[in-house]
Amino acid sequence: MTLQEGRRVRLAADLAIGGAVAGEPGTLVGFLSLGAGIEGTVERVDGELPEGAQVREYQRLKGLFDDYGHTMPQASRDRLVAELAELEPVWAAHRGRDLATVRVRWDNGLVLDGAHQEVLTPLDR
Repeated sequence: MTLQEGRRVRLAADLAIGGAVAGEPGTLVGFLSLGAGIEGTVERVDGELPEGAQVREYQRLKGLFDDYGHTMPQASRDRLVAELAELEPVWAAHRGRDLATVRVRWDNGLVLDGAHQEVLTPLDR
């Protein structure tokens, strides 16, 4: 799903925003969250989500294998192939995702910036 500026969306899941602190430093007095079902408008689409550590590790190991695999001792090459095989599902999931974050202005006036678009459902209005 690719969201566009101006598109109406609905929050698909409860979203914990953070705790409120007052009085003594570190005294938690409340918690803010947005409930599923709240609606708003996409103000901006920011592009790609940052890659996770396992995705970066896959890319690093794959580059190492592609560039130097043919010169490695067999045991090292086998270990590298095994590590790549272990990270392959993470890499495949990363490549298959629609990688964008968005800024949404909710109808109640709150703004959520840097939200993963997977938590939003487009409305057909």
